[in-house]
Amino acid sequence: MTYQISFRNEGEMPDLPVSSGTTLYNTTGTWRYVRPVYRNKTSPCNVACPAGEDIAQYLGLVAKGKYQEARLRILEENPFPGVCGRVCPHPCESECNRAELGGSISIHMVERFLADLAGGAPVQRLPSNAPAGATVAIVGSGPAGLSCAYQLARRGYPVTVFEAWDDLGGTMRLGIPAYRLPRHVLDAEIAAIARLGVEMCTGRRLGDNLSTADLRAFSAVFLAVGQQKSRALEVAGEDAQGVVAGLDFLRRVNLGMPVEVGARVAVVGGGNTAMDAARAALRLGAQTVTVLYRRSRYEMPAIAEEVQEAQDEGICFEFLTTPVRVLTEDGAIRGLQCVRMQLGAPDGTGRRRPEPLAGSEYTLNVDVLIPALGQEADLAFLEHWAGGGLAQTLSMANGLLETDAAAQSSQTGIFVGGDSATGFGTVAHAVGSGKRAALAIDRYLHGEDLNGFPALDQHVHAAPRDLDPAVVRFADLNLAYFEELPRPEPKQRPAIERKRDFAEVTDGLDEQQVQQEAHRCFSCGTCNGCDTCWLYCPDVSISRVDHSDYQVNYDYCKGCGICAQECPRRAIVMEEELKWKK
Repeated sequence: MTYQISFRNEGEMPDLPVSSGTTLYNTTGTWRYVRPVYRNKTSPCNVACPAGEDIAQYLGLVAKGKYQEARLRILEENPFPGVCGRVCPHPCESECNRAELGGSISIHMVERFLADLAGGAPVQRLPSNAPAGATVAIVGSGPAGLSCAYQLARRGYPVTVFEAWDDLGGTMRLGIPAYRLPRHVLDAEIAAIARLGVEMCTGRRLGDNLSTADLRAFSAVFLAVGQQKSRALEVAGEDAQGVVAGLDFLRRVNLGMPVEVGARVAVVGGGNTAMDAARAALRLGAQTVTVLYRRSRYEMPAIAEEVQEAQDEGICFEFLTTPVRVLTEDGAIRGLQCVRMQLGAPDGTGRRRPEPLAGSEYTLNVDVLIPALGQEADLAFLEHWAGGGLAQTLSMANGLLETDAAAQSSQTGIFVGGDSATGFGTVAHAVGSGKRAALAIDRYLHGEDLNGFPALDQHVHAAPRDLDPAVVRFADLNLAYFEELPRPEPKQRPAIERKRDFAEVTDGLDEQQVQQEAHRCFSCGTCNGCDTCWLYCPDVSISRVDHSDYQVNYDYCKGCGICAQECPRRAIVMEEELKWKK
């Protein structure tokens, strides 16, 4: 392989010191004491997604124009991308590294775009591995119950869903107004689950016309009964006519039942239920709607965009205020006695504790009062549980049904999830909880060990990708390759127009904006085929397998580390050579 190169004169010599012949005979890889290794790490958005979506991967597919592949990647984990793209509080965006350089990626809007694509491929089934004769009952058709049914049905299990109401969807249908979640979006995603062969039985309430004895006929049971009771205001007079709990109010609105709101409405609370109730009351004809919240806006748990939209629509906010008495006349509400608050030391939640401000009492004239202070599970069915032929009642803690990390209750074969077990209170968390139960039930029915599930506050994957668990943060990125680019904002119907009806408020992003977002994404920790390592390698030891995969020829790599140093998203690590010696 070696040969002699001779120059007859100075003019034949190169201008620069370069090799005129091959250097392949000199395997310089023997000089190396560290080697570069391609290893995808974990993006912070993936860690933060309660539904367990692989956000970094599907955004990469979107950037390549592979919309249907991206959509199917979401559907592997979450059957409700259209719902979550509209109502999820998107904690993924709160953790997005792009927030430091132009604004976080509008992940939920990209998800919504993919969900709304016309002509989408049907949900993919997995090879059936259900044991012969195994059947599963699911109680509750909210996001947890239907997520569990979806994952099990994809694996070939016969699944029956029992729903107490006449319509499917749980809180997605009964608790979220149509201006945030159009019913055709919800209906389409539930229909896709039903097409997998899931049997849906409505009008079957546990403890009423659905008994625990009925459930014993199934190989496994998943309880996803949600949190259907509003917490009481716990002030004098709250049983007066004109005081209606937030969930009851929204349920009547969403079922199309008659609702009287009067001219002046007060809503107590700072969460999404309070925002939904206030904005729904405005659309039903209330002249003034006032939201009372005992802390400041900074501490409000409601989605920030929802609060801003409510303010844009003319809803008044009284922060650092709490009601202390409902004033009544002839059994009906006529006003609300309130007191101003000040924030003291932090409480158990980490938020500063509100404390009454002496001498600050005042009266608010009110026709209808809607307390929306949070929800709790209605567990009245437990009174019939042990008497229905099951060994014991289910154990509880802090008003929630207790489970282990595999979502199994104190009774073998009875799994519990959603808000009645976790209390997290979002659709995305419930989707993740239902998926966890499905994976656990699958193992249980195969007689496998249920150990190894992550803690209940961590997500699970139905289709995991091989990732290093190290999370790539903003400081880890090579910022020389990124510029500040603004986040696009979706259009909204004018407030003066939208507050008159229940049509959807926010438009989605168009394809150009979605492409912009996908290309703004840092792809933290995930190789996206940018060619930087290939271009910078001084030994030409990196080659492209295709445009998104690379390989290193370690016969010639000297371990200089330039590829790892230059990688914009830290998808290359340098490891000691001793680790690779056998």
